[in-house]
Amino acid sequence: MMWARFSEQLLRAAERFHRRTHPEPTLPKVELLATLWTEFEHFDRFAKDPRLSGIRINPAMILPDELEHALARINVPDATVPLWYDVKGRQLRIEEVHLCGNYYEIVMNHAISMELTCERSRGIILKAGNDEALIQEITDGGRRIVLADGALYGPRFRLVPGESVHIRNPTLRVHGPLFTDVELGKIETAKRAGFTRWFLSYVEDKRDIDQLRELIGQEPEIWLKIESKRGLEFVAHDFEKKDNLVLTAARGDLFVELDKPHQIANALRLIIKKDPGACVGSRILLSVVQRPMPPAEKERALKELYERAKWNTPQMAAVRDLLVAVFHDPVPSCADFSELAWLMDIGYRRFLLCDELCLHGDLLDTATGAFRAFTQDYSA
Repeated sequence: MMWARFSEQLLRAAERFHRRTHPEPTLPKVELLATLWTEFEHFDRFAKDPRLSGIRINPAMILPDELEHALARINVPDATVPLWYDVKGRQLRIEEVHLCGNYYEIVMNHAISMELTCERSRGIILKAGNDEALIQEITDGGRRIVLADGALYGPRFRLVPGESVHIRNPTLRVHGPLFTDVELGKIETAKRAGFTRWFLSYVEDKRDIDQLRELIGQEPEIWLKIESKRGLEFVAHDFEKKDNLVLTAARGDLFVELDKPHQIANALRLIIKKDPGACVGSRILLSVVQRPMPPAEKERALKELYERAKWNTPQMAAVRDLLVAVFHDPVPSCADFSELAWLMDIGYRRFLLCDELCLHGDLLDTATGAFRAFTQDYSA
């Protein structure tokens, strides 16, 4: 009996010694970033929100003069919640839109070339995968895309300057400098505003990083948005981890750019494997904005919207709130929580909410609260 008690005490002492000499590794802090614009009415509230670890300023649809004015209202160096500026590099965006009868002609920010051998090779994707069209021809040295008959091939929705275009054709080549003159002006404006943290879109080559370094210096932190198949090839073969470089799985565009949707899972595993501090962004907790309202409730909301519009009342904020209520669900879906668990299980500790979710304060507040409640309770 005495020997049994002695053995038990010895075992406990050995366990205590092991815990002291081999402490369990502490998981890195879970970080949540939002995507906001400085002139959103809810910007000031979330710029001081302790639940957020950062805010991404996305100026994609903003003209240079508007950017100067928008950044003048914030104090970047002393911001309570750290601010990142998103630089647009190789990403294809529309600069001009011309509706020519039953088809569009669009002028792009970069010149492109590719083989147009069949209908499949002519397809382009719009509206983050929710619309599509067919290329008839490419003119003006690759800057102008003439689309086919819209009634037959799309797009279904109106095109506007600033929106992105996706082309899966493997022969696609983007020509000219990485940064357009407009983008160079925006980068200078952001530098003057005091930004020291940056996102760089559509990174596909080490030279992309080097070109931004030439403009902002060697010290600032750059989060490299991986948004294409060539970007994944760069991650797999050429990426070198440094303290001021962070890979970002930018799923909003990456999901659209992949040949098959299910390939997103292996892409996410690759990125976190190559950079244990990587961030995963977009398509997170979107169920809070995609819940269909029950028919009776929707009918009442639409009637209210009609009455406000009929009398032309200047209550636009109330109208917007009603529109959000048509789709807003204060409880994220089971699938959303399960996905967060999987992302944490494979190693992600940095998360970035996308533009769509952050456009309205109520939606962002729901998503932020749900995310924090989940990460506090979940043990990966």
